[in-house]
Amino acid sequence: MSLSLRLIYDRARQQFPHQRIIAQAPDGLHRLTYAQWADRTAQLAHGLAALGLQPGARVATLAWNHHRHLELYFAAALMGATYHTLNPRLPAAQLRYILGHARDQILLVDADLLPLVEPLLPALPDLRTVVLMGGAPHDSYHDYERLIADQPTTYPWPTLDESAPAGICYTSGTTGDPKGVAFSHRGLYLHAMMLCMADHFAIRARDVLMPIVPMFHVNAWGFPFAALMAGAGLVLPGKFTPQSLAQLAESERVTIAPGVPTVWAAFLPLLQSGAYDLAALKQIPCGGAAVSAALAQAYEERGIRIAHAYGLTEGGPVTHICTLTAAEEALPVAERAERLTRQGRPAPGIEQRLVGPTGADLPWDGVSPGELWIRGPWVAERYLDDPRTAESFVDGWYRTGDVATIEPDGTMRIVDRLKDLVKSGGEWISSVALENALLGAPGVAEAAVIATPHPRWEERPLALVVRRPGDPTPDEGALQAYLRERFPSFWVPDQIRFVESIPKGPTGKIDKRLLRTTWISA
Repeated sequence: MSLSLRLIYDRARQQFPHQRIIAQAPDGLHRLTYAQWADRTAQLAHGLAALGLQPGARVATLAWNHHRHLELYFAAALMGATYHTLNPRLPAAQLRYILGHARDQILLVDADLLPLVEPLLPALPDLRTVVLMGGAPHDSYHDYERLIADQPTTYPWPTLDESAPAGICYTSGTTGDPKGVAFSHRGLYLHAMMLCMADHFAIRARDVLMPIVPMFHVNAWGFPFAALMAGAGLVLPGKFTPQSLAQLAESERVTIAPGVPTVWAAFLPLLQSGAYDLAALKQIPCGGAAVSAALAQAYEERGIRIAHAYGLTEGGPVTHICTLTAAEEALPVAERAERLTRQGRPAPGIEQRLVGPTGADLPWDGVSPGELWIRGPWVAERYLDDPRTAESFVDGWYRTGDVATIEPDGTMRIVDRLKDLVKSGGEWISSVALENALLGAPGVAEAAVIATPHPRWEERPLALVVRRPGDPTPDEGALQAYLRERFPSFWVPDQIRFVESIPKGPTGKIDKRLLRTTWISA
């Protein structure tokens, strides 16, 4: 039997027809059942076929998390075509490059995002059709609902090779042009099964899952596929604010809500206020950046587990998940929170190596730092039509560019990105460790650490800190003293500067390239 998305589609339609999907689209809140979603997915396939979509072709999306986006995921992939998500936070030059490189033929776009891509259309000869997903009708573009109206609610889905590509996502392009990564049907199916495992996120039909991580960011980490596979309720929050997330979590009794740490740091004051009934929320799969012990503890104290995970676009994305042993679960809350900051053990089927500068494998002793290499059934083996494949893929292994340590039991902790380590006096200083410590200091809302040139030590760390609103407590000396209690003296930044905000990249991570440009050249 071929492991394709067709198995997930059929299971959702046949076994959980009455399960709910709640979607906050740009044109309002929509409620539909799995059966209705499956019918609309088939109608969309007929509509795309009427537009001339053929197997092997690529369909781009520029959209928030909502039901139409999910319908396109499956309609395109089950037809034998490939869906391709675009990140609206990318600059215009990168969007133009990605659309041209992927040779997308059709673009489905939310009306509020059309201005981002409309000026690019004349330079994209392969892109022949645009479909608006909501908004007022437009003379130049197709309307999504009109496209699917009156179409049959079943489709003659072809039998697909499980190794065929189902979706494409591009990296954020922080070190050059973005690189395309294709996800096979088999990889997406196995990845969804892994997310549902009992000792991972244990997604069940009784759960209500709200993926806050965008569907344009590595398939919302695969959680929409896992929800449909398990028959869980699915809440798609659209373009959100902390308040809208709290309202949806309360009204829909959300139990699992994946998102990046910056979202949950911004959400914490609402949780602390007690203004919303969030008793159903039990688990937050969290990744994309390191989780601080302070953030993990704040949620742990309220009965909500931040389940730290690790992954990347090339990883499909999730490759490691941090779960606690029975002995660790019995620890005091502060010690449990510290354990939860690890990136965890590799998922079943994922292999890991720790490689040193000479190319030799390093010991798993929890101390020796090296570059993390991974491989597995949903880890990419190459980039899409890109000569840079040779730089990152070696004999079936993907070089992540992340510096990590691995404990004897296989538990992995990210130390830093190779390019973000501070090289001071021949010693390595982890910017991630300093950032996480600063986030636990009184009055600190955000923190970033970068390397700056030094005439004697080669580089020294510079810390940039955002104070919590209305809290003037932290000053440079107090924060340096706080860090001296936790790190060797040479780790402590010579300078700590207070800023109004810290810039983020298109996936919500701190944009250290921009910080280096701004502060080193200043």
